[in-house]
Amino acid sequence: MVEKLNDAARETALRGLNGWIYDAADDAISHVFKFKDFSEAFGFMSRVALAAEKAGHHPDWSNGYNVVRVKLTTHDAGGLSAKDVALAQAIDRIVG
Repeated sequence: MVEKLNDAARETALRGLNGWIYDAADDAISHVFKFKDFSEAFGFMSRVALAAEKAGHHPDWSNGYNVVRVKLTTHDAGGLSAKDVALAQAIDRIVG
């Protein structure tokens, strides 16, 4: 079972991520990505879906035209875990 990150590990992890925001109420990190158009947003979602499937860890997300909202938390751990940080890092690499 994956363990929830403690406060110090969470703060260290957040410093290494690009624009992700911690939500204490959900013990999750989130990011809003904006793209040129729907096609670009959908392409991003497709690439993230492949990375998430490979990692066996899936985001909570939504899409509206050129905006993709992503929230990461590990339900089995009861909050933010190393799996969320790893997927956020992968998403940051996809965005470039």
